[in-house]
Formats: sequence, structure tokens, C-alpha cells
Amino acid sequence: MRVLSGIQPTGNLHLGNYLGAIRNWVKMQDEMDAAKDSPGSACYFFLADLHSITVHEEREARIRNVREMAAALIACGIDADRSVLFNQARVPAHAELAWLLNGTARIGWLNRMTQFKDKAGKNREGASVGLFVYPVLQAADILLYQATHVPVGEDQKQHLELTRDIAMKFNTDFGVELFTLPDPYIPKESARIMSLRDGNAKMSKSDPSDMSRINLTDSDDEIAQKVRKAKTDPEPLPEVAADLEGRAEALNLIGIYATLTESTPDAVCAQFAGQGFGAFKPALAEVLVETLRPIRQRFVELKEDEAALDAILDHGAEKARSVAAPTLSGAYEALGLMR
Repeated sequence: MRVLSGIQPTGNLHLGNYLGAIRNWVKMQDEMDAAKDSPGSACYFFLADLHSITVHEEREARIRNVREMAAALIACGIDADRSVLFNQARVPAHAELAWLLNGTARIGWLNRMTQFKDKAGKNREGASVGLFVYPVLQAADILLYQATHVPVGEDQKQHLELTRDIAMKFNTDFGVELFTLPDPYIPKESARIMSLRDGNAKMSKSDPSDMSRINLTDSDDEIAQKVRKAKTDPEPLPEVAADLEGRAEALNLIGIYATLTESTPDAVCAQFAGQGFGAFKPALAEVLVETLRPIRQRFVELKEDEAALDAILDHGAEKARSVAAPTLSGAYEALGLMR
């Protein structure tokens, strides 16, 4: 089993990133440790800085964001000695394979990608070419490492299907069995964390209101304040989670508490049944503060040592390049391209 996942280095991580993805990455890392007797089993986690160039960003900001995202992942529990942690730009094979796969991918396939439509909006003609073809780079990211499993949320399933389509067409067109067809990895526990201001919208770093999210860099007081001001309703909590239907904000806060305490929404409801949010919010704030404080403290320490972070990313990239090289060479060979 070989797992691969990436994240764009576009600013601070928030609670939704941590509970929805990063915490599961750490658990997958532990699962890979248990599978070390299986040759090739490993987790590959990368910072998608090549994807980040589809929108304008100042040079220094991009460099800073890559380092800080690496620091944040390590602070959350990603161990560069147990997993392969790197950024794309240090592994040129990503860009090379993406170009080779552009000959296999079809415009019709890319036209169906809903994320391009969402991100380009009404300015489709003004969007960068990179934004249109970045699903092909995503395919290259996955196929380079012969990944067997890719953690995906609802918004990424379409891109994994495209990756499989590209891999199958390339293998068939050139009579090779070069690319492994990856399967989706569905974590045993998956949390969908919503905005603190709107229980029907995902928590997002692009939301203009900082009160909508809990950043992993927030202080104890900031976390407590955001929980205290989080949107709720005047009704008491029911005995079972099913009775929270139609109460999106209440369900979100109960879900956050359940995920942090590795409990269930039903168990949390039973614990606080009949009580209002005046009693529940302080308990939630306490759990959040205790969970995030060590992550924040570790992050603050790590981000100041730029040389150490670069060394970690260089070391991961060296491992990644060695694993990616045979696949890239195989693609050149299949296409009849001489290097």
C-alpha cells in the first residue's frame, strides 16, 4: 500500500484542514508503520507549490508559505523520518510527467471538471491555462509514485477518476502496464468541519471573516472568543444527534467536539442533553485549546528555523526523486522519446 496526498501551501492551516485531512494523514502514517514488512509501503505527503502558481502570488510569499506549511504539518504530527515529506518544485519529475500526460488527457475530460468552473467563475477567458490543466498535474503527482491509494473528499473524487482515465488510456495506447490505477482512500473517521458563522458552508481560509474559522495559530484566548461568538440557536441540545436535523450550526459544533474527543455525536448529545450552548461552548473551547496549544507551540518553534525546514524538504525530495525516476523514464520510453 502506497498512499499519496498533497496540500497547497497557501497560508495558515485551520481546524477544518486538521480534522478533515491532516489528522488522518498522521493516522495513515501509523498504519504504514504497521505495514513495514510489506516492501514499498509508505506515505508520501507533498506541498503543492507547482499548483499554487495558477494564481498570482509574490515570490517571497510563496517561499514563506511553503516553509510555514511544512512547519505546520510537522507540528501536527507528520514525521519526516517515517513519511516522505517534500514540495513539488524540488522534484522536477512532476512537471515533466504532467507535460507528457497532456498528450493523453482530453479537452472534453477537462471541460467536465467542476472545480475549474467554480474557481474561474464568470472570468473563464481570463483564467490561467494552468488552472484549466492542473488536474493533469494532479494525475502526474499520483501516478509518478505508483500510489495505490489517495485520500479524497467529495470535491476530489472527480479528479481521481480523471487520473484513472489518463492512466488507463496511456497504458492502453502504448501497450504498457506502466501506471498503477489508484483507489480512493476513505478514512475510518472523516470530519467535515463547517464555518463557525454558517453551518452550511465549509470552514475555509478564503472566507473574509476570520471569525468563521479557528486557525491552528490562534491563541488560547482567540479560540475561546471564536467559540463563544460562534453562531448557534436558542434551543437546548437533544439526547440524540438525529434530533439536530435542521440545526446546521449546532450539528457542526457537536461534530467538532465529537471528533476532538474521538467520541460520537450521539454520545456528546447524551452528555449535554437538555443544556444550552451557554454550557456547551466553554466545554468545547477547553477541548479545542488543549488540543491545539501544543500544535501551535511546536509550529512557532519550527517556523523560525528556515534552514532546518529546507533540509527536511530537501531530504524528502531526494527520496521522492529516486522513487519517481523509474516511472518518468518508463513514460519517456513508452512515448519513444530519447533523453
